[in-house]
Amino acid sequence: MSADPQLEAFCAFFKNLDKSCTRKVSEFYTQDVIFHDPLHHIEGIEALERYFSALYRNVTQCRFRFHSRQRVDREAFVTWTMHLVHPRLESGREITVEGCSHLAFAEDDSGRIARHRDYFDAGELLYERLPLLGGAIRLIKRQLDA
Repeated sequence: MSADPQLEAFCAFFKNLDKSCTRKVSEFYTQDVIFHDPLHHIEGIEALERYFSALYRNVTQCRFRFHSRQRVDREAFVTWTMHLVHPRLESGREITVEGCSHLAFAEDDSGRIARHRDYFDAGELLYERLPLLGGAIRLIKRQLDA
């Protein structure tokens, strides 16, 4: 099976995500894109550009390692590992979070993404790393695992 060029372009875009990414967002997403993750719900390309700009303003480093990719017609799933360094999280040490993206490509054959939904553990990324809340969440998780 050959690689899907649109899906590979999406992965290449996210592999190199940085503060300059907002200049390229419209190359990959439709004007009326809907982006959803455990922490945000965003509608429209301008809002998505603002989101990426604000998100990466204080990020020291963010890179993705992509694993399995699967596409059927206009829908695709991609599993990934995100490596994030932010000065306010974990004292600036790298955070690793596993996740999956569900993508729906536009019906106009432009290759752009109309819907993007990320699935990941928000606690693992953020809540467990906050000073007071983090300890409580880790305690609850340990009790649930017991």
